[in-house]
Amino acid sequence: MAFILVMSLHGLQSMITELLPEFSIGGLGVSIGPFWFVAMSVVLLFRSFWACLAIPVGGIVFGEILIGDFSALGAVEGLIVVTLSWFFVMSLITDPKDVKQIAALGFLAKAMEETAAWFIDVGKFYIGVEELEAISWLPETVWATEGIGALLQIIIAGVVFGAIPTLFLYPRLRGKIEPLLGMSPVEGRDGPVFTRTSLKRLIAWVALIPVAFAFETLSETSGGLITFTPEFVETYGQAFLFVPIAIAAVISFGLVAYRQRKVDGLQD
Repeated sequence: MAFILVMSLHGLQSMITELLPEFSIGGLGVSIGPFWFVAMSVVLLFRSFWACLAIPVGGIVFGEILIGDFSALGAVEGLIVVTLSWFFVMSLITDPKDVKQIAALGFLAKAMEETAAWFIDVGKFYIGVEELEAISWLPETVWATEGIGALLQIIIAGVVFGAIPTLFLYPRLRGKIEPLLGMSPVEGRDGPVFTRTSLKRLIAWVALIPVAFAFETLSETSGGLITFTPEFVETYGQAFLFVPIAIAAVISFGLVAYRQRKVDGLQD
């Protein structure tokens, strides 16, 4: 239930922000979305691997498959990087009632995701898979150009549309969403923030970034292995984006309504 809820909510927020235009800062294109505070607020309620996995799956299902632009190999990077970034952060939570800690850790997950994507994009430049912005006689500038782009995304998506709104949304959801899914709110734990479990998950994050890079490189050089590219948006226009938005909304709000009726029935 948590997986389906997070998947549909993240897909909903991602597709809504697809309707918003990109803007430029210093010649670098920056996208506003997705509104990460929705994912931050909901995922951090559950602290499970499946809730973390639901974030990239939601983007794949609603942001790629349903709009007709899916590549199996290209989707692996997000599955690895996003899932493991959030899964690592989950191990750092000591007090789920501390809103500031929750918001800070949500920001950290987004920062880790963008940092990994930065290394992967620069790596593709060095092996000649992709042409990135760099001064021809000083290719090292690609680190700066891509790094600035990643930093802007961390600030905009991680802080402005992430940690700050989470400070207000998370405490309003905690203790209200979990019972609808037949779960109790996660309690805090004693001990340090960084534990042996945190170390193992961080090592897994570092070790699997090269794997994500390898899959992304393969997707650029040999196709997507399994692809689905009818390109509905190019065919029917931006209005087609309302199709995945409607499906995601029906699934997420329908799930909550269904669970609410079931809980009310048990109480009666």
